[in-house]
Amino acid sequence: MQRLYDFIRRHPTAVDTFWAVPLFGITSLWVASQVDGVQQPIAALFTIGLCLVVALRRRAPVKMLLLTAAIGVGQLIFAVESNPGDAAMFVITYTVASGPTVPRWASRCALVGAVFGPALSYWRFNESVGGVRVGQNLFATVLLTVPFVLAWVLGDSMRTRRAYWAQLEERAARLEKERETQSRIAVAAERARIARELHDVVAHNVSVMVVQADGAAYVLDTAPEQTRQALATISGTGRQALAEMRRLLGVLRTGEQPESGDYVPQPGVEQLADLIDQVRSAGLPVDFRRVGEPREVPSSVELTVYRIVQEALTNSRKHGGPDVGATVRLAYRDDALDLLVEDDGRGAQRELYEDGGADGLGHGLIGMRERVGMVGGTLAAGPRPGGGFRISAVLPLKPAR
Repeated sequence: MQRLYDFIRRHPTAVDTFWAVPLFGITSLWVASQVDGVQQPIAALFTIGLCLVVALRRRAPVKMLLLTAAIGVGQLIFAVESNPGDAAMFVITYTVASGPTVPRWASRCALVGAVFGPALSYWRFNESVGGVRVGQNLFATVLLTVPFVLAWVLGDSMRTRRAYWAQLEERAARLEKERETQSRIAVAAERARIARELHDVVAHNVSVMVVQADGAAYVLDTAPEQTRQALATISGTGRQALAEMRRLLGVLRTGEQPESGDYVPQPGVEQLADLIDQVRSAGLPVDFRRVGEPREVPSSVELTVYRIVQEALTNSRKHGGPDVGATVRLAYRDDALDLLVEDDGRGAQRELYEDGGADGLGHGLIGMRERVGMVGGTLAAGPRPGGGFRISAVLPLKPAR
């Protein structure tokens, strides 16, 4: 049955022609038996036209409607009474009203024909009976008109329904495209976030490990205890870096559950003390101060503060030169969190860092600006008066409207 339905949908004209053939045979027999004289060839010509209307109703609905109107007028003029072939008028009324590509004016014309055509035909062929009888048979006139009007109403309802389903399909297709676009944007944003996180983790922890390894190699023979401490710092830093990298890379896995103990929570303001102790153990003196009453901070702001401090101190250690010192100040205000990280090293040379010249990567300050922009804050970075480099950020504690 499905193949039959597919064939009918693919070959509508062939199906309509199949129905036009028996209609032509039945109407021809009726004309031969009921029509005499000069009207017979005229009725035969009209029969051919009406069967042609049925056969081509879906291929050329507007032209077939005009042909049907011409045949109807001809029947009134030449007094050719209604015959089985007039069923084509009923069919073309439905076809024009239901066609999604048929102009609206054609559908309105079909409605006018459905309302007045049967009445005109009835009055034309019953006028010889007398006005009294015509008035008495007004019910018969209405009875002939109702099927044609119902055919138009059914066709118009089908047209509306098809347009509604077409609109739903178009909307579903549009939503699917929008969903795919949003998915791609989300994937790109997630990749950018992971890239920033990995940059911060790798740049900071590897820098600490390199500094500790150089120091251990320098005092290996003269100070074994310091060497042992340096190796312990390298080991702890490496484990922390691996744990954070597992956490970040874990979001790329699908269908896998994280193993217990592999991941660590997102770092925040509470972990700043551990970060600064780690930096101090790597040889960079850091003065850390808090101003104001500490209170609950959004997790996104906490992560931004931690990463800015981590990146800034890493840059100070890498680019500040010998004997560099750094200051970190965290100030709580009513509606914002002020962060200041500065050092007294050769900060002017780090202007190249944002443009990709100092470390060959060029993502340090760019990543900071992106993080601050994501939480609705502002960032200022540049050389410090009197030497060194300064990074200051204002991070709102309330969502931006």
